[in-house]
Amino acid sequence: MWREKLGLVHIYTGNGKGKTTAAIGLAVRMLGSGGRVIVIQFMKAPKVYGEYHMAERCGFVIESYGLPKFVHGKPEQDDIEAAKRALDRAKEVVKSGEWDLVILDEICVALGFGMISIDEVKELIRSKAPNTELVLTGRYCPEELYEPADYVTEMREIKHPYQKGILARRGVEY
Repeated sequence: MWREKLGLVHIYTGNGKGKTTAAIGLAVRMLGSGGRVIVIQFMKAPKVYGEYHMAERCGFVIESYGLPKFVHGKPEQDDIEAAKRALDRAKEVVKSGEWDLVILDEICVALGFGMISIDEVKELIRSKAPNTELVLTGRYCPEELYEPADYVTEMREIKHPYQKGILARRGVEY
């Protein structure tokens, strides 16, 4: 497999839909070029979201550390512990050099809720293997992370069906 000598950092953030979808699109592109991909999900429970069920068939790995509940307001201790486990695993993965693309899905949400620290995430970015492409997704990304990133994309909600009372739909929102 070819390997570019650049391992850049991407951030997909904002209140609009499509952050994880954009990251999975990048994963498909990397897989199509013969690369190895892993997704570490910080806030999503295993076997709930559509991408989890496709990972094995498509040839990439998803490890989910979220609990089967939503965090509203102040996270509980078990939420914080789950986020710490995801962060510990992410640190191992980005340093290893075994993966061409590492996606840290909803890591910015974990940051926004104070479940992990910005200093830990900055250190994770600094410690990544040189050829590893790294993607951070989720709302609430602190602007302090924009500096070490190479790409920053903000998804902005203009219109969404939930404004008309339409709930999340399987295969589209999850």
